[in-house]
Amino acid sequence: MNSKKIIMLMAILLVIGLIGGLGYGYYKMIFTKTQNPVATMEIEGYGIVKIELYPEMAPNTVANFIRLANRGFYNGLTFHRTIPNFMIQGGDVNGDGTGAPKLSNIQDEVENDEAYSIEGEFVANGFKQNTLKHTEGVISMARGDYSAYGSSLVKEGYNSAGSQFFIMTGDNSQLNGLYAAFGKVIEGIEIIHQIENVEVVTRDSSASEGVDKPVNPPVIKNITIETYGVDYGMPKTQKPFDIQQWFMNNFNTSQQ
Repeated sequence: MNSKKIIMLMAILLVIGLIGGLGYGYYKMIFTKTQNPVATMEIEGYGIVKIELYPEMAPNTVANFIRLANRGFYNGLTFHRTIPNFMIQGGDVNGDGTGAPKLSNIQDEVENDEAYSIEGEFVANGFKQNTLKHTEGVISMARGDYSAYGSSLVKEGYNSAGSQFFIMTGDNSQLNGLYAAFGKVIEGIEIIHQIENVEVVTRDSSASEGVDKPVNPPVIKNITIETYGVDYGMPKTQKPFDIQQWFMNNFNTSQQ
């Protein structure tokens, strides 16, 4: 075999190799998918619940939840509100639905440590990629609702989520597009149903406090999240809306 044929054969083999490499690359890109992060929640006296998170639906919400969980924020907090056939709610540092996380809960060396909130990633807030429905087992972010005080405050409620979340124990289409759903229970749904039926202080809707509050609130021992080597980064935060300050400002203005 002369040198020209050898060179031609090597060129052909090189081209075949390149085509094969490119083809494999495209195959991986099209047919393989990055493993979604999975949260493991241990609830004292109940057991383990595993939740698959969906960053493609609500990327900043997922980043925030991962950051809080893996830095130990949720350890020792409770499910402070439970409603059968609806949901169980937890993740509040105050244990009564009034608390919010601080910047130091998600980052080190904070100069001005203050409470924060995140933007609501759902359709009503202009975030159209989140199409996750509020069905049994779906986890979603709790937030404020100030719409009763005027249409100008609707957006403030949309962007008021921080650390509190709820897990659906039944389907509820009325929440779709209005709350940032970001994952779903893949193991331990029976534990969620046990918690939804715990004894509560009262279910009287006319009561001024304690509505749907468990007599013995179930404790989240810890939440850890496996990200499978993916860094979901630092969540984008904003200063939370202060409804009490708003009332003071408007009340004082009305008296002048």
